[in-house]
Amino acid sequence: MPRPLSTNDFAFDLPEALIAQSPARPRDSARLLRIAEDRQDLTIRALPDLLRPGDLMVVNDTRVIPARLRARRGEAKIEIMLNRQEADGTWHALVRNARKLRAGDILSVEGASELAPRVVENPEGGAVRLDFGPDQAALAAALERAGEIPLPPYIARPEGPRPEDREDYQPIFARIPGAVAAPTASLHFTPELLAALEARGVARTTLTLHVGAGTFLPLRGEDPRAQRLHAEWGEVTEEAAADINETRARGGRVVAIGTTALRLLETATGEDNTTRPFRDLTDIFLLPGHRFHGADLLLTNFHLPKSTLFMLVCAFGGTDRMRAAYAHAVAAGYRFYSYGDACLIDRDDGEAGA
Repeated sequence: MPRPLSTNDFAFDLPEALIAQSPARPRDSARLLRIAEDRQDLTIRALPDLLRPGDLMVVNDTRVIPARLRARRGEAKIEIMLNRQEADGTWHALVRNARKLRAGDILSVEGASELAPRVVENPEGGAVRLDFGPDQAALAAALERAGEIPLPPYIARPEGPRPEDREDYQPIFARIPGAVAAPTASLHFTPELLAALEARGVARTTLTLHVGAGTFLPLRGEDPRAQRLHAEWGEVTEEAAADINETRARGGRVVAIGTTALRLLETATGEDNTTRPFRDLTDIFLLPGHRFHGADLLLTNFHLPKSTLFMLVCAFGGTDRMRAAYAHAVAAGYRFYSYGDACLIDRDDGEAGA
């Protein structure tokens, strides 16, 4: 019987100097590690040569909102990270100093005096539900004025995000507001790269997964299978599902641009390899042993040790192969995390059932 998975199985040493603090300029000059039966050190601009006519890129068109707010309850300082909008119009949020809050409390928001969010219920596990009132357009305007782009904690900004982060942390595909973290594989694309992919005969379709604040939370405990992820809202339209299924039917490959696209593809795709329209919350957690049906290749950045996303890429590309690839990336000085470099991974079906 195989040994149970442990969080420590996904540990690796990463020098702090390899954590990217700003993106490559231009974006498509970032490095690309091709991970298949062998490895190639390339740049993102090689992507058209690595894909084939008839392949389909699936991209996430979520747009990052300025989701971090600074607020007060009396004299107590409260930091709010909006996570997702609920069906009733309230917002699920992660809150620093949540122990200071009780149901019924009214908060004042710095820089947006017109906002007076009400705590709907007592916080649980650092999460709370907030009612900003029915005018979501007014909330969106206030966020643009008073909110901060929620950069991950490993991007050092002691004085807060820089003005250029608003553009740097927004993918070229961003269209539908709702994410509090960027689908970072998409940060590498430029109009020139998209034109080259189109000329190559590579098609593109979009889905939407609003990346939540839970993506920043560390895993707790040693058993990954005991972990639960925060649910995120996603949609695969009928048109996108048709594009994906037609690509498979004619022998093209489905290329997930980012782990967010892959997670939603796996949510919407059955064991019969058919992708169906989807519009709901998903908390899918992809670990080694999962058999993938939604995508053939994955473009993604380099992820944190012991993170759910490193576990996901090990599930997709094979644990041994990915650990060796990450060791190579560290030795070769690849830049890690949201503003870092990328890898293009072939699916390894031998990992399923391991």
